[in-house]
Amino acid sequence: MPATFLLDGEEVPFESGQTVMQAALAAGHYIPYLCYHPEFKPHGSCKVCIVEVNGRTASSCTMPAQAGMVVATRTDALDAERRTLVQMLFIEGNHFCPSCEQSGNCLLQGVAYELDIKSAELDYLFPNRAVDASHPEILLDFNRCILCELCVRASAEVDGKNVFALSGRGITKHLIVNAESRRLADTDIAVTDKAMDVCPVGVILRKRRGFVVPIGERRFDRKPVSEQVLEDTPRHTTVRHEDST
Repeated sequence: MPATFLLDGEEVPFESGQTVMQAALAAGHYIPYLCYHPEFKPHGSCKVCIVEVNGRTASSCTMPAQAGMVVATRTDALDAERRTLVQMLFIEGNHFCPSCEQSGNCLLQGVAYELDIKSAELDYLFPNRAVDASHPEILLDFNRCILCELCVRASAEVDGKNVFALSGRGITKHLIVNAESRRLADTDIAVTDKAMDVCPVGVILRKRRGFVVPIGERRFDRKPVSEQVLEDTPRHTTVRHEDST
């Protein structure tokens, strides 16, 4: 018999090395998230996947599953905190969903709808961020970055190129191109790189491929993020061990 823990009152089995997030998804329970990606070691930076574990909050993507733990995922207090975190991401960047090429495919937008966010209840910062169109095949729109670091890690860990990096701290933290000129054209990025496919929003785009799939027919147009994520998650398969310490 596999070990289990209680998640929202239901018994959820888990395998050794799984986190709460991994066990929950494998068992068909959706927990909102932004920076989690099943192919990379979780690092819990966005905090949107927070849950209560035995009465204390923790990031479910990094919290190791343990037998007997009691986990709550969607209490009013947790969803209120998630809404604040997501609203802060919207006001910190420049997100214009109606005209964005990623509308309907954007995880930030999908999670916002899941949390019933209709507008940001905070003052917008409107940062001045230039678009990098220097590369012949790729466009970078830094206005949409949510600092999930997935492109940084994919470029470093999979592509072996270190094309991207984060610079600054706190409110000044931002994504940069890891070249002396800061121009993407001066890197060795290729459209076949893993870094091209991991952005959950619309920062990294292929040129001349805009709106190939019409708005209204995209991933989160067809199904809400809570259903689409579970449909994408394999069931009853071994999840690789993640050292979350």
